[in-house]
Amino acid sequence: MSEDAHRILAELEVVSRERAVRAADPALAAGVVALKAYQQQRFARTYADLLASPRYAAAARFFLEELYGPKDFSQRDQQFARVVPGLVRLFPKEIVDTVEVLARLHALSETLDTQMARHLLGTPLDRQAYVRAWQATGQRQAREQQIDFTLAVGRDLDRLTRKPFLRASLHLMRGPARAAGLPALQQFLETGFDTFKAMGGAVEFLGTVGARERELARALFDAVTGSEDAGGALGQLP
Repeated sequence: MSEDAHRILAELEVVSRERAVRAADPALAAGVVALKAYQQQRFARTYADLLASPRYAAAARFFLEELYGPKDFSQRDQQFARVVPGLVRLFPKEIVDTVEVLARLHALSETLDTQMARHLLGTPLDRQAYVRAWQATGQRQAREQQIDFTLAVGRDLDRLTRKPFLRASLHLMRGPARAAGLPALQQFLETGFDTFKAMGGAVEFLGTVGARERELARALFDAVTGSEDAGGALGQLP
């Protein structure tokens, strides 16, 4: 098995372990779903302007639906794990590299969400509870990596749009991907490619996302627990 396949499978094993932990604790599982829904609401508030922008709305919705929120990715993950060696053989190297970054982001996000949800157990999820859970979870470096991976997925998709043969390759991959059990992954890649292609350049979009996410992360770490102050970046929280 290739090194690419080993790395992707290692990240998916992390996701699988997180899901197993939640499956054994229904309260924790429900807490993670609620947390993801809250974070999706936060994203919609943070990027209300981009979601209303003719140029950036589709890309913002793609991030909102595919990288944030409570969407169930179990089908896609099961497809990954089952046929990763075939994926590495079937798809162009540039696409495999994007899938690897996506897997790393997914594993890190799932791990952090589980940890945050533990700190929220038995507590109504509101702004103050979210701040406390964020600070109790800590891990500034992991939060920065989470932002970096998110932006890397976007940069990869933007870069792929400048290689027209890759879009043609994706189209040709529909049949083999379906036969290999990869329809959800195929749909993700095609949607991402087309969304970023239509945007006509993602530099400004990704710069905005990176700046706002880092500003919010700093505000969450620096917030005074128990304070009613919701000014600045914290005003983005529902």
